[in-house]
Amino acid sequence: MNKLLILWMLCPAFLLAQEQIAIQGSVTHKNNPIPFANISVLNSSKGTAADLDGNYTLTLLPGFYSLQIQAVGYKSITKKVEVKTAGDNTFNFQLEEDLLGLEQVVVSATRNRVNRTETPVVVNVLNEKLFNATQSISVSESLNYQPGVRVETNCQNCGFTQVRLNGLDGGYTQVLINSRAVFSALNSVYGLEQIPTSILDRIEVVRSGGSALYGSNAIAGTINIITKDPVLNSWEVKGNMGLIDGKVPDRTLNMNASVVSEDLTSGVTVFGMKRDRDAFDANDDGFTELTKLTNTSLGTKAFFKPNEKSKITLDFTALEEYRRGGNQLDLAPHLTDITEELDHNTYLGGLTYEINEENKRFSVYTSSQYTDRKSFYGGLGGGRTRQDSIAAANAYGNTSDLAFLAGSQFTLDFKNQDILTLGAEYNLNETEDAIAGYNRLIDQGVNSVGVFAQYEWKPIDKFTALLGSRLDYVNVRGDYKVGNITRSVSIEETVLSPRLTLLYKLAEEWQFRGGYARGFRAPQAFNEDLHISSVGGEPQFVILSDELETEFSNAYTFSVNYSKSFKKLQTNFLVEGFYTDLQDPFTRVSTGATLPNGSILEEVRNGKGAFVNGVNVELGLSPSSAFQFQVGGTFQASNYKETQVLYEAQNSGEQDILIDEFVRNPSVYGYFTTNWQFLEKTSVDVTGTYTGKMTVPRVISDSGFLQLNESDPFYDINIKLNQHIDLSDELQLNIFAGVQNILNSYQDDFDTGPMRDSDYIYGPAQPRTFFFGISFGNLHNQ
Repeated sequence: MNKLLILWMLCPAFLLAQEQIAIQGSVTHKNNPIPFANISVLNSSKGTAADLDGNYTLTLLPGFYSLQIQAVGYKSITKKVEVKTAGDNTFNFQLEEDLLGLEQVVVSATRNRVNRTETPVVVNVLNEKLFNATQSISVSESLNYQPGVRVETNCQNCGFTQVRLNGLDGGYTQVLINSRAVFSALNSVYGLEQIPTSILDRIEVVRSGGSALYGSNAIAGTINIITKDPVLNSWEVKGNMGLIDGKVPDRTLNMNASVVSEDLTSGVTVFGMKRDRDAFDANDDGFTELTKLTNTSLGTKAFFKPNEKSKITLDFTALEEYRRGGNQLDLAPHLTDITEELDHNTYLGGLTYEINEENKRFSVYTSSQYTDRKSFYGGLGGGRTRQDSIAAANAYGNTSDLAFLAGSQFTLDFKNQDILTLGAEYNLNETEDAIAGYNRLIDQGVNSVGVFAQYEWKPIDKFTALLGSRLDYVNVRGDYKVGNITRSVSIEETVLSPRLTLLYKLAEEWQFRGGYARGFRAPQAFNEDLHISSVGGEPQFVILSDELETEFSNAYTFSVNYSKSFKKLQTNFLVEGFYTDLQDPFTRVSTGATLPNGSILEEVRNGKGAFVNGVNVELGLSPSSAFQFQVGGTFQASNYKETQVLYEAQNSGEQDILIDEFVRNPSVYGYFTTNWQFLEKTSVDVTGTYTGKMTVPRVISDSGFLQLNESDPFYDINIKLNQHIDLSDELQLNIFAGVQNILNSYQDDFDTGPMRDSDYIYGPAQPRTFFFGISFGNLHNQ
């Protein structure tokens, strides 16, 4: 009885000891509040966000904690605090500006949220500030502003673009949507121009092999396109008018809004864009160099937290795009000399469920993409015979493309800061592309099951080793037909892709990184193979050769990164060397042959081997929040180990064209960005890119023979002036104007007329373009 009485008497004291204590404080910079800063408890799922005035409240049990405070544009800090049962529990935090964005949190390097300075591989981030500075309407216009990255236009008729990482073609880069590999080969043909930057939070770029985490096609690296999360109650409307060459209009309207509950347990953001661009003819030959383009994008992203340890995230985006190039755009496509017309309807979506414990995280997710495409590749080719009309009338095509992914991931944080990540994924991609009039068919299915494991070892604070590997079982089934030529692929194989990367901090400001990654690409049709160009008035098709074998790669990187603040001056300097060895690389050979229906054929074959090596350099300087400057460049060589056939002669008097290095690949290219806020609310951005000389193939229309031309170097420089106006605490206005490609550095030797080689295009994407616009809303990020 006495024991029960003692326990009953102690019960209130026990309950009191377990009572949650409210701590509070503010997050500021130079005594100015930082709205919506995140305050999180390390090794726990507990956390909160500051309000508009930078104030926060968080309830914790009594004890000692390490609090991490983060905010976009500021350096994160970690502070140890003691929560007491009695006394003052007020904790205020002062943050310093992260002017060069060096301490942003990224996910692409390790599949976990990690500070950029702590990742064993180099990660570059493009954010909203860069999108605005460069006046980038779509993803394709923004990617050039990172070292080792170059976006090029490959067709006058349709505007097909591809992104090259470290000198390798677009098919070597894995594009992710919200960290999921559902951006298919078909999407890669036009998709980078279809995704508007207005819906993006950021783009993360990881150069060098990523197959150990994301599977095949990540030989050159990964580009992770991350859409906006709802983080605060906000809305914005933005309109822009561009005048290409001072006369051709390019109109854009963007709208977005977010709503977040007061307890931060749910939120939703919605966004939309409407773009309407007229066609542009650079040389007055009646044929377009820039397509007529209309694009409508709608999407949403939402989250819900059933409890403090779990989270459900949903995202969905719908893209509708119509583009048309060629001549006589007011006529039906089959009545013109040359037309490439495409009507896309694409749907992207994903669902993720996460559980976050103190030292464990588990997620299960699924994502998918479906594209329906109506197309026309053809025309009369400059002729007007009955046969020309019949062929043109049958050049309409239909394409369906489905990509699906389902997977799970488990992460365990050890007390010594080591991290173990395990996961499994199933990927499916089904593509059917048919043009009955040309007897053209691509019927392809790619199924893969992958399991991956990664261990992040941190024996000391200065050293991190990341060891990972992925085992993929890949099944490729494909039937390919052009005219009277048929090919098929049926492959089942299991591939192991290991990766080892190391990070050593010689001192706080010095970081040394090195790594090795194995990658692969199974035989299948990639983005360039799904594109149809026109040469000599006839379509040019690509088909896989018989007995095409899997391509493997071994990629090596080493980098030195120096970051230091000298009083108010923040600096960052990076030198990164890379070497990628390709075994049995996929190469395209122009056979010089024509099919019975007049079509021209290119064939994908295995080469004897190739390598790409070079150096990426980046320098950033910022003496204050009013001025930032960044410059970067790439010096590289891309060579075949043995002479490669580019054009296979068919006619007497012709010779094979042989090459030792990659075409369309400059040995030097780079970029710079400058932002100067010369008045409190007025700023100017000066940005630009440089593209060095490169070898560009051109088909001579009269003979069908291929010649190699050397292009001139290009400087593409832009300027933008922005004025910010506070109409009230909850309504702000931005007015902006500027000029893209000020020097009008634009290709001046386009092929002309209905017999032109539409692939003979290089240099900046558009000529000098004037633009102006306005945005308004509660723009707290401006």
